[in-house]
Amino acid sequence: MAHPKSRISKQRKRKRRTHKKLATPNVVVCKQTGEAHLRHRAYEHEGELYYKGRVIISAEEV
Repeated sequence: MAHPKSRISKQRKRKRRTHKKLATPNVVVCKQTGEAHLRHRAYEHEGELYYKGRVIISAEEV
């Protein structure tokens, strides 16, 4: 097994980890409904379920 030759300091370790962070969620506004939602996700607006600007499940079906 490989062993480090010398101990890595806390500061050096933390510098390396500063690049690991969460990205901001990609939110878009639907042209049909004007609703803000996450990309590639179905979203609900006025009791109907939309995906890619089309109604998937309407309130009448439920």
